[in-house]
Amino acid sequence: MATAAPPGARAEARVVTLLPAATEIVAALGAVGSLVGVSHECDYPAAARELPRLTTTSIDPEAAASRIDADVSRLRAEGRPVIGVDGDVLRALAPDLIVAQGLCEVCAVVDGEAHRLARLLDPPPAVVSLSAITLAGISLDIRRIGQALGRLAEAEAVVLDLEHRLARLAPTRPAGEPRRVVCIEWLEPLYLAGHWVPELVAAAGGRDVGACPGDHSTRRDWSEVAALRPDLVLVALCGFGVERARRDLDALAHAEARSLLAQAEVWLLDGNAYTSRPGPRVVDGAERIHAALEGRELPGLSRWRPAWAA
Repeated sequence: MATAAPPGARAEARVVTLLPAATEIVAALGAVGSLVGVSHECDYPAAARELPRLTTTSIDPEAAASRIDADVSRLRAEGRPVIGVDGDVLRALAPDLIVAQGLCEVCAVVDGEAHRLARLLDPPPAVVSLSAITLAGISLDIRRIGQALGRLAEAEAVVLDLEHRLARLAPTRPAGEPRRVVCIEWLEPLYLAGHWVPELVAAAGGRDVGACPGDHSTRRDWSEVAALRPDLVLVALCGFGVERARRDLDALAHAEARSLLAQAEVWLLDGNAYTSRPGPRVVDGAERIHAALEGRELPGLSRWRPAWAA
């Protein structure tokens, strides 16, 4: 016999998240227990690793960066999804809420597919789509998930804490002209990070000379990057950590890239954790960029010096 919830108790929704940022937001709101399924990329917090996986991809994450880019382009040209959803698992989990995104088909399941799958379920779950391209958008997405979960007060508290942490960086920024920073999110082909990343650099006390807040990530030539005259090059690969960044940099054969990187101050940041995901941990990213500008290494942040420049 089912036991009725006590008066005033919160009825937790059954939530499926189809991208890591959504999982992290739900957890930050204190609702990790409501998660019943996540994407194959969700690895934070640790509890998410034990949940059923709803998504898969044919892309080999261990392949070379150029091969990954070519495989993504091929799938798009063939009209095939980069990331697919297991409809049978979704049906078995019977969620009340699906959280998807509308920003990037490479990074996660797009909201159109989520809405299509939701209509096939009985009863159909609600769908919330994340769409942030700036820090203000991330705060809005946190509030929207909070509202969907009946946790708006918790969402406001999370947003306020993130804003306070960013503001605390201001008094400790280096004096004088902000250092010129270029943020690389892919090496072959070369892409510079956009979206919220320039705001993280500004909050840390630098000046992103390769992008403006809200810009899409942009493919560039190494000659263009050299012309930007960066004081600091931050390599934060989309979806990958420091060790993958180090491996790809060490293997880089492009002569113009080698020339620039041998002369620049280069830092490696865990892009998978701190810049790629539009969720609460982007503020951890700003704190690490601040540390890089001060010359301090932290977990997930490492100085890189090319072996081939010796």
